[in-house]
Amino acid sequence: MEYNFREIESDWRKYWAENKTFRAEDNSDKPKYYVLDMFPYPSGAGLHVGHPLGYIASDIYARYKRHKGFNVLHPMGYDSFGLPAEQYAIQTGQHPAVTTEENVTRYRQQLDQIGFSFDWDREVRTSNPEYYKWTQWIFKQLFDCWYNNDSDKAERISVLEERFAQEGNETVNAVHDCEITFSASEWKEFSEKEQRAILMNYRLTYLADSWVNWCPALGTVLANDEVINGLSERGGHPVEQKLMRQWSMRIKAYAERLLTGLEGIDWSDSIKEQQRNWIGKSVGCSVKFQVSDADSAIEVFTTRPDTIFGVSFLVLAPEHPLVDSLTTDEYKEEVEAYKKAASLKTERDRQSDVKNITGQFTGGYAKHPFTGEKVAIWIGDYVLASYGTGAVMAVPCGDQRDWDFANHFGIPIKNIFSDIDISQAAYTEKEGVIADSDFLSGLDVKAAMAKAIEEIEKQGIGKGKTNYRLRDAVFSRQRFWGEPFPVYYKDDVPYMVEDNQLPVELPKVDAYLPTEDGEPPLARAKREDWNVFEGERMEFNTMPGWAGSSWYFLRYMDPKNDGEFVAKEKADYWQNVDLYIGGSEHATGHLLYARFWTKFLYDMGYISFDEPFKKLINQGMILGRSSFVYRDKETGKFVSVSKKDDFDTIALHVDINLVDNDRLDIEAFKKSRPDYANAEFILEEDGTYVCGHEVEKMSKSKFNVQTPDELVEKFGADTLRMYEMFLGPLEQAKPWDTKGINGVHNFLRKLWRLFHNGQGELEVVDQQPQPEALKTLHKTIKKVTEDLERYSFNTPVSAFMIAVNELTDQKCNNKAVLGDLLVLLAPFGPHIAEELWKKLGYTTSIAYAQWPEFKEEFLVENSFDYPVSFNGKMRFKIALPTDMGKEDVEKTVLASEQAQKYLEGNQPKKVIVVPGRIVNIVM
Repeated sequence: MEYNFREIESDWRKYWAENKTFRAEDNSDKPKYYVLDMFPYPSGAGLHVGHPLGYIASDIYARYKRHKGFNVLHPMGYDSFGLPAEQYAIQTGQHPAVTTEENVTRYRQQLDQIGFSFDWDREVRTSNPEYYKWTQWIFKQLFDCWYNNDSDKAERISVLEERFAQEGNETVNAVHDCEITFSASEWKEFSEKEQRAILMNYRLTYLADSWVNWCPALGTVLANDEVINGLSERGGHPVEQKLMRQWSMRIKAYAERLLTGLEGIDWSDSIKEQQRNWIGKSVGCSVKFQVSDADSAIEVFTTRPDTIFGVSFLVLAPEHPLVDSLTTDEYKEEVEAYKKAASLKTERDRQSDVKNITGQFTGGYAKHPFTGEKVAIWIGDYVLASYGTGAVMAVPCGDQRDWDFANHFGIPIKNIFSDIDISQAAYTEKEGVIADSDFLSGLDVKAAMAKAIEEIEKQGIGKGKTNYRLRDAVFSRQRFWGEPFPVYYKDDVPYMVEDNQLPVELPKVDAYLPTEDGEPPLARAKREDWNVFEGERMEFNTMPGWAGSSWYFLRYMDPKNDGEFVAKEKADYWQNVDLYIGGSEHATGHLLYARFWTKFLYDMGYISFDEPFKKLINQGMILGRSSFVYRDKETGKFVSVSKKDDFDTIALHVDINLVDNDRLDIEAFKKSRPDYANAEFILEEDGTYVCGHEVEKMSKSKFNVQTPDELVEKFGADTLRMYEMFLGPLEQAKPWDTKGINGVHNFLRKLWRLFHNGQGELEVVDQQPQPEALKTLHKTIKKVTEDLERYSFNTPVSAFMIAVNELTDQKCNNKAVLGDLLVLLAPFGPHIAEELWKKLGYTTSIAYAQWPEFKEEFLVENSFDYPVSFNGKMRFKIALPTDMGKEDVEKTVLASEQAQKYLEGNQPKKVIVVPGRIVNIVM
């Protein structure tokens, strides 16, 4: 019989589903191994061939580990809350749950086609109330905790309340935003509302006014990674900075642990470096500059307190709370205009736009804390209100950006370095000898910094401090399709819904838009539309997309548990993820938040590990091969690629399904759009239209998307799996081109024929294998095993091709050899491996067959092909045992039929034998 991949793959997918072949056991004598993919958002477009790349790699490794005797957890689910479904709901009125269900169904069909070994009994969806009940519960735990710097961990808020009642807050070493100091007696005199307001400054999730990326067109706050060049990633709408009352997560409490934790995990250096930069640890000092003619002071943070005598001016963020009060009437109009312009830029744009120097003088001045000199106060959008104190002391003689700012606006520059002529050049982060100070003069940088901090603290104008660029994460979204908060309000004070009332489900609303007065969509719900309603009103915001994805890997361990988010014994068994595969675009978003939540849950004793993912691999992008037609601007005719330079043309993307080997199907092209029906063409000499091409990101707008469905239908899932791996190293970006897929498909057909005779009947023998077959097999075992252990998935495919070619040449049909070859191949081409395994007579799935053991002895050569030369010219080769002595080699060679031909009955003058190298006959 021929290789009927459609029937084979359909049968085995059904077998795996019915027999739950890939179900993981929660307790096993086997060692555990947890393989996870970053779970997908189910979009309406479905999967294209780039999406399964990481899934195929993780599936290969999960299957490999099963063969190696591990109890493997390899689950899949859906990150099913999100903005696209909500936008579709706004446009059509269709509930996002309906859209999401349709998209999930489509994804599941596509994933099943490719033959993944997922344990589907553990599927999770972040939009299911059964799941987000526990997201809400974790939120409540964060609300009920503070961060104790002394114990370096999160603790219950009740512990903090007890300390306040006993000693006030002055001695409490916590991560907080509280601006007042109070005694124990004062704490007891506060009202409940006042106490709760104070505690809000300490909680790990808290309500506060925050500067956010506000998108008016979408009616919601966006995360930094959802904004590109000042526009929303989805829809390209303008984004502005806006101060809003928001829930936030106090992730900065974990900044140091997030930094040090990177040392113990196996992630790429580039991802670690991105996280280090995002966290941005800086050691320095805070200093207060008294505002002239006012009671207020401006606090700045500097990593170079030794340069404080070089302060030439101060720069505040346009949003700084003191800007309005210190701006003089003379500059109010200019300051307001500058603040408005700055609000239209995102923080990312403001930080990255170093060439375009902007700023505005406020008219106000501060007093230098040591010299008493007047220091001009400016605002500049490169200073961010949400980072540090929102103010910087500018030392142009030591910092390039301050130098550029001063020169641009003509601000006098004060030089404190004795060894620099500032009229010649700017010196970024200059570490010169400071001369302009009585107590810093002549000290090296390290000593000067220590001395400066000492003096600043002695004067009571600041203190030594470690700062982090990492900012608390805004946790509110003004959307409908997200996790509702388990929060209600009484007298504008937030309270938590009781555990026994969770989940708080999304209520029914009459529209998915914000209300007329700008409230989020949930404000449209009536009291009776909530399944839980407490107090005066419920929280109208919903949680961000990263809420559910920050802990989903834990829920896979215990997805049906209604009593806790994961049972302790199951979390203790599975521990953290051993191998995590996903895109590098999540480096500073999802991965950072997941690490934060894991460390918190560890602090609270719910889990016994504080890092979620041991090993992380970022798969590269599969790029599409776009096709182009060229339209003459004057006549509208379509010009073939070789003649386009003779015309003034415009390049237009054309659907790759209308193109075969760069040749356009002209008739199909005419039918593709009404305006192409009467299209005219300027063709090649052979009468064809040849398209141009370019490698780009796969996108519907570029008409270069290739879906896996059509390839599975044409070539089979095993061919698709192996071809995607064959394209190149997993981590690298690579262009998609189906030209090579035939080669992989032909390889599988050749493998099939290895097991069958010319009549298509199975023909294998159960006897001692030939040495050359064992050599081929063990060479392949060694190569594939070593490659998989180093997470190389492309080179094993080449090894399989070489092995099948060699075994075909050897006419090998040995059952033992072919059986072991199938086990090696099974992670890559599981359907064909299962079918041939069954044909060999095995009654259980190949999925748990033992991985073949490599034996070096079969690669040891027991013969050597001696090149035989006559008078220095090589004439032929002869295979002789490697342990044969020189005399026997000489006798055997001279007696051979090939040698007799060249000897022509004569005796050689001399025979030179170099064992294991060469035989030279001198005539």
